[in-house]
Amino acid sequence: MPVYRPDDTVTLPLLEREPELAAAANAVDALCGSKRSGGLLVYRGAAGLGKTALLSEVRRLATGRCAVWSARGGETVTSVPFHVVRQLLQPALTATEPVSEAVSGPADGPMDARELLGDRYEIVGPALGIAPPGDQHADPQGVRDGLDALVERLAAVHGPLVLLVDDAQWADLETLAWLTSFAERPAVPLPVLIVVAYRTEEAIGETEWFLQKIGAVARLLVTLSELTSDATAELARAALGEHADDPFCREVWAVTGGNAYETVELLAKVRDSGLEPVEDHAGELRALGASARGTGLIARLEELGTATTRFAWAAAILGTDISLDLAISLSGMSQEEATECAERLRAARILVGTDPLEFVHPLIAGAVYRAIPPGVRTAMHGLAAWAVSRSGRGSAAAAPHLLEVHPDGDPELVEQLREAAAEHLAVGAPDAARRCLERALAEPPLESVRPLVLYELGCATLLTSPATTVGHLRAALDTPQLDEALRVDVVFRLAQALTHNNQTGDAAHVVATEVARTEEGPARMRLQGAHFLWEGVQAIEENGPERSRRLARLADGLTGRDNTERVLLMLRAFDGTARGESAEENVQIAEQALSDGRLPPGVGWTDTAWGFEPPALLGLSYAFADRLDRAESLFQEGLRAFEISGWSGGHLAFAHALVGYGHRRRGRLADAETYLRESLRLADRVGNGLPMHWDAACMLIDTLLARGHVDKALEAAERHAFAPPYSSSIVIPDAPSVRGRLLLALGRTKEAVVELEAAGVALTARGRHNIVMAPWACDLARAVADDDPRRAAHLASYARDRAERFGTHTAIGVALCCAASLKEGAEKVELLAQAVAHLETSPSAYELAVARVEYGIAAGFPAELACGLELAESCGADGLADRARRAMDARPAPR
Repeated sequence: MPVYRPDDTVTLPLLEREPELAAAANAVDALCGSKRSGGLLVYRGAAGLGKTALLSEVRRLATGRCAVWSARGGETVTSVPFHVVRQLLQPALTATEPVSEAVSGPADGPMDARELLGDRYEIVGPALGIAPPGDQHADPQGVRDGLDALVERLAAVHGPLVLLVDDAQWADLETLAWLTSFAERPAVPLPVLIVVAYRTEEAIGETEWFLQKIGAVARLLVTLSELTSDATAELARAALGEHADDPFCREVWAVTGGNAYETVELLAKVRDSGLEPVEDHAGELRALGASARGTGLIARLEELGTATTRFAWAAAILGTDISLDLAISLSGMSQEEATECAERLRAARILVGTDPLEFVHPLIAGAVYRAIPPGVRTAMHGLAAWAVSRSGRGSAAAAPHLLEVHPDGDPELVEQLREAAAEHLAVGAPDAARRCLERALAEPPLESVRPLVLYELGCATLLTSPATTVGHLRAALDTPQLDEALRVDVVFRLAQALTHNNQTGDAAHVVATEVARTEEGPARMRLQGAHFLWEGVQAIEENGPERSRRLARLADGLTGRDNTERVLLMLRAFDGTARGESAEENVQIAEQALSDGRLPPGVGWTDTAWGFEPPALLGLSYAFADRLDRAESLFQEGLRAFEISGWSGGHLAFAHALVGYGHRRRGRLADAETYLRESLRLADRVGNGLPMHWDAACMLIDTLLARGHVDKALEAAERHAFAPPYSSSIVIPDAPSVRGRLLLALGRTKEAVVELEAAGVALTARGRHNIVMAPWACDLARAVADDDPRRAAHLASYARDRAERFGTHTAIGVALCCAASLKEGAEKVELLAQAVAHLETSPSAYELAVARVEYGIAAGFPAELACGLELAESCGADGLADRARRAMDARPAPR
């Protein structure tokens, strides 16, 4: 049973661990065999039960057969983002020689990190410590996805991989989040075996939650137990000789309680002391055992002298991977004195290694750290922060020590914490940034700096906790010292956070209040743009027509000379689209918002000044204006921009939804379904019930209904809670309209009528008459046609009138199909012929397929029906294709 020593091998047998060893051997065989099957093993239990020994055995089993990389958490470095993952993967990125001799054939040589990471170098490199942090905040999910891709690439280059993580109860949360997401990925064969070990009693809070999720998907999850007296006796005789008698061995077990680590340490002390392992000396075991732990260990340390104790304290403050130069600086010793102290600690089996140093076992490190008097410990953390910063390692490396220093109103410490937070955000660790900024607030900062810290704190939590962001940004707004120039940014971020937190009405109110207090000028203009943005995307508003008139007046005459004007033009184009105003005029307005036909710098998908909403609304304006070429180009640009920037959370989910909806409007229904399901999968990784879920779910249900997959549409609606109460933000297409369509498809006509009537009342009150964006009128007309044909005709007439005002071939064709559904005979045929003519010149292939099939049936034209069937099949509209086939089969055979 080995002590944790990086350069040691197993010196005593692993007893009563046969099932665990067998599982490890089978896992390594499966990994290195022909199937290259990976997996996950988790060993957990109290401290000292042999988890590290099991990891050592896995390493031994795998060495020479595949690449093996390992890492270990540390009690004093849990707040260092990606600390463990850096230990784990850096060797593969910084090695000057090949890192493995995998049986599949080693790589010809080490690969450059840029080559391994490819497009993800700028995203993942900073998190791994091999590239400087960038200027933008890295998306945590993007970093996790990049780490996934890196591991896949390493497995392809080096063959099977074994990744060992010890003391995972002290791993940083960023590493645990990645390990969890990696373990929970969809089952894709990957030759990677991950083995995790952790102490159950010290895994608390979020750490415990992550480790439980990891354990839930593990191939093996085992909780280790103490050694029995028989196993302890066998270990004693293996270490001391067969002459160790039974009473002596039983006392070893009684003293250690079957704790594997304490047993090994006690037996080593017996051997070193020359004590005969017989009953007469059994009484001396308790004193020897006490020196291996707790107060006994500290007493033994103090016997080594004041200087050696001070050096051990310095090592404990620094944690793991202890740099000798930092230990010297922190202990205040000369090189020679520190070297002597380190040697004494090695001889006493407290430290191992030279540079870096390590504690022999985490139990020893923890005991030494806790033995430091609290006041001294705090002061040493302050010195450690100074030493780390002075060494050039940066504020982020010093942050764990800065967090431990008592608040004392130190402006310099506040600045260091702000710098550390900025580095954490740049590597994709917003939680670590939040801890630094919260600690900076507690210092406290100068009154002039406080609003900056609050603003930075709000920005740090925007992607991960909109509700928390709202609190910080409101506090910043309430601070009298807030700079007026920064105030606009604070208001805009606050409105964003409120919208992401499903409080769109509050977002509009916050901006309106700020507009009222701001004097004329660029700041007010930007706030007005923000106000129109959040007012326009809220699902319910008191006076939509008046807001539209105000927006139209403000946008009239704008030329797009700056980004505020361009955003206002984008909003005006979308508002005109939603209202069903001339599509041609809306496109002309949209064109003014662009710069040489492209999104201008500062209003791009990943630009933070305005967010992704204006480009999205612009693309939707093009889509509903039948300019799908421009819409698809914008949506693909957004998807690529988020991928390149590593924004793999809600932003990428929304981009997939937009691309999917572009396919839906084009009539590529199967492709649309694929993108929309991927959007929901990505959104699920962020949270539940978010605005992005509403859009993707609504678009997916609409697409599934177009495909004729009603059962799947119902399943999606139930899974994603697609029912009232709806999102506080608008949903594209209109959510109540799509739910009404679903209810009709399910045969629940009365419920559908109620839903569609409510949608019509709400939309017309807002002045929103786009019958493609919100198809309530056509569906309601069909729903009431049998019971109230006059009302159905009125609704169809309304839809046709609004479609002609909007002026797109798609809208007119859809309205004509609706009108035809209420007619019979020649009048029906004529309306459908007109619908086909319009839709033939539109980009909407599915709507054309519907019109052709209905026209072929009504007119009795087999050729038209066959053409409609072929188009329905190419669109993936299975239900429509079945209708066409049934109609063809029902026709009498020619004589």
